[in-house]
Amino acid sequence: MARLRTQIIVLAVLPLLAALAAVGALLVYEMDALEREQSRAQEQAFLAAKREGLRNVVQLAMAAIARQYASAPDDETARQDALAILRRMDFGADGYFFVYDQAGRNLMHPRLPELEGRLLLDLQDSDGVYVIRELLARAQEGGGYQRYVWPKPSSGQPTPKLGYAVMLDRWGWMLGTGLYLDDVEAAMAGWRRGVVAVGRETLVVLAMVAAVAIVSVFAGGLALNIAEQRRADRRIRHLADRVVLSQEEERARVSRELHDHVCQLLVSVKYRFELAARQVDAGDPDAGGRLREAVDSLAGAIGTVRRISHELRPALLDDLGLDAALTLLAEDLAQRGGPQVTLDLRAPASPPQAQAVALYRIAQEALANAERHARASTLRLLLDGDDQETRLEIADDGKGFRLDGSDAGGGIGLSNMRQRAESLGGRLQVQSTASGTTVRVALPRAPDPRRMVDA
Repeated sequence: MARLRTQIIVLAVLPLLAALAAVGALLVYEMDALEREQSRAQEQAFLAAKREGLRNVVQLAMAAIARQYASAPDDETARQDALAILRRMDFGADGYFFVYDQAGRNLMHPRLPELEGRLLLDLQDSDGVYVIRELLARAQEGGGYQRYVWPKPSSGQPTPKLGYAVMLDRWGWMLGTGLYLDDVEAAMAGWRRGVVAVGRETLVVLAMVAAVAIVSVFAGGLALNIAEQRRADRRIRHLADRVVLSQEEERARVSRELHDHVCQLLVSVKYRFELAARQVDAGDPDAGGRLREAVDSLAGAIGTVRRISHELRPALLDDLGLDAALTLLAEDLAQRGGPQVTLDLRAPASPPQAQAVALYRIAQEALANAERHARASTLRLLLDGDDQETRLEIADDGKGFRLDGSDAGGGIGLSNMRQRAESLGGRLQVQSTASGTTVRVALPRAPDPRRMVDA
């Protein structure tokens, strides 16, 4: 039984662990997918803000040179003034404007003046992007954005950058600017760390829930085991009390039999032999008759002792088996003036010794109850079975009794019968009505040792 409870607890915990593991795996997968999706959305939001800022500063720059740009297309002075204005305009340590002509020649670069006058159409960044060519293409499309890698003035290190360029068609210029994206990458890295931290906290909470659930299951199992153990202890104590009571009742019965029958017979025999001895001494011819009467009384005492011995432990059960013992039990009942017993003994084979004793005692108790309490006139005793179990049935036509034990016929005797059956892994059923009582018991041919221990 304890092993069965352990198996039930394990079978309860394993699906719980499997479900929690599946939930955890699904949570990790969903969090990873959510992190990727949210990262893209967050990055797009950052870039949208960058794009809007770039467009605004380019519009501001065009407004700053609007007067010069409105002059004649071939006014070189206006062009030089516009380049000077753009050179002085910056926003932050790394924000500046640059100007190229349509051939890709740099006309103005406030942070890298060494590039001015150089043809940079074929300049590539570390990712292989033709920077100036792509910026010219975006500008010729009506203004657009381009990502590339460019040295950051404040650090001198190549850094991802988002550029925005427009065409000044009257002069054939490309006006552009850009924002470095390392702050976006830092912000995204921090955001990802936050998401990972939240995911870890969620997994920790899930693990704590799993631990609490497992501890709760084991605590419930432990409480169940303790409760079952206490009930088992109470049953054992109750059984021990019943065993002691049964022993005392059996001793009292044997004592009454010895006192009321054997002792009286032996005293009678003693008096008869004393009388016969005096008659012999006196030469009385009736002395022989007195001796024969004494011998008959002695034979009766011997029979009573044999009957008591048979009730305690029938030697016939050990010598000839259960069928012979049950037959003798029925004959003894009839000789005492009890109900007539119809025997139907057709068990295929003699049961094991422990079962034979249990079946005999159950039959003995059932017949005694029928004789003492049921006022039955006839009984039927059936013994049969197969390879799986041995079955015993005793039915009488008596007055019956209440199964709740409130009648004399349903007391400790019935409990003893049931305990004998259950101790061997069997079962006992009792049906009682006003027209009679039927006791049925079935014992397995090979009782389960674990059931015997648990019982």
